[in-house]
Amino acid sequence: MNAFERSGRIEDRPRRAVSPDDYEDQVGSIEPMAYLPFGNGLSYGDCCRNNGGTLIDSAMHNRILAFDPGTGLICCEGGVTLHDILLRAIPHRFFLPVTPGTAFATVAGAVATDVYGKNHHARGTFGNHVQRLTLLRSNGERLVCSVNENAELFAATIGGMGLTGLILTVDLRLMKVPSPHVQQHAIRFGNLDEYFALAERIDEEHEYSVAWIDQLATGRRMGRGVFLAGDHADGSCEFPDIPKRLRFSLPFSLPFNPLNTITLRALNECRFRRERPAETVSTMKWTSYFYPQDAIGDWNRLYGPRGPCQHQSVYPIENAPEITARLLETARRAGHASVQTVLRRFGDIVPRGLLSFARPGFALTLDFADQGDATAKLLDALDRIVMDAGGSVNPCNDTRMSPEIFEASFPSWERLEKLRDPAMVSDFWRRTALALKR
Repeated sequence: MNAFERSGRIEDRPRRAVSPDDYEDQVGSIEPMAYLPFGNGLSYGDCCRNNGGTLIDSAMHNRILAFDPGTGLICCEGGVTLHDILLRAIPHRFFLPVTPGTAFATVAGAVATDVYGKNHHARGTFGNHVQRLTLLRSNGERLVCSVNENAELFAATIGGMGLTGLILTVDLRLMKVPSPHVQQHAIRFGNLDEYFALAERIDEEHEYSVAWIDQLATGRRMGRGVFLAGDHADGSCEFPDIPKRLRFSLPFSLPFNPLNTITLRALNECRFRRERPAETVSTMKWTSYFYPQDAIGDWNRLYGPRGPCQHQSVYPIENAPEITARLLETARRAGHASVQTVLRRFGDIVPRGLLSFARPGFALTLDFADQGDATAKLLDALDRIVMDAGGSVNPCNDTRMSPEIFEASFPSWERLEKLRDPAMVSDFWRRTALALKR
């Protein structure tokens, strides 16, 4: 993926693209596997790429069509961003029930990847809050899909990576909150044993729960880190107007990786020591708690000339302590320092999506600066650990997953293939599902 596709610079659009209107003018006479819907290109993986084909730039359809400030039901076009929804909803004390780590994702993109947030244990995935959607198929059909209408296609579209058709509109139920801002509880823990002893209780006590992990810590300190639990603040909490523009943007990529083992070891030490041993409570702006990276444009340039890559996996609760330790140690022994290591517990809420990634278990996210072949070998090794444990790897953050890993992670892929719009395909789907069909 190129640099700006991972930067959050939403003014940059794909070069080989058509508008949804132009695409609609051609329905009924479209060649197979010629198109793919495209939002803001913020996935790490190639599920939003279609080399040799044409992208449908859904961000050109970005209107909020209706919003009921009494019920929190909002209807919008697929190209509306989560940030757009928040700016409309927050004055009425509504918030997204589930949000990923960037507000620049489009609503259709959030549906297509069935994103999750820091409150999966409480709210499930984004798709759990979609009331219905309108889907344009390449044969010209406009289908209303919900749990009651075209239910099978509805399930395939949620987490379906844009392969079932072009999402025109989405009806989403928002969450009523006393304030958009968050009362954060920072809880420091000394190792992985302490983390797993605390995880379930913290999830029960708080709406949001995620932990930063020091991936480079060894010995008795392995897996030390900080829980960043939170709940929406009460109605008296107010801050000045939230800035709508990026505050800082990196002007160029460095010819070397500044985020290496040496620098990150020092940064991790500072990050860990910054929190007191006792629980610390503070009130944070919603932008700072949910979207800290959105304040930095072209942040991917920090990772050096090859940019970042990410490994994101989920594995069963029963063997989570052992698997987490193995993943952290494998990366460390391979000479890779994870810039941002996040560990969270997924709850038991069943996702609606046929290929939804989030499922009961623990999920570990590792962010690396790409070191070429060495990184590819590491990612393969991490895959094997996860699969041997009965887990799965997130396809939306991947550019090299093998067909075998994909099939083991998502055994329902053939059902999606049967429902796939024949006009739609991605580089990811060619590399995995279509390779399995040969």
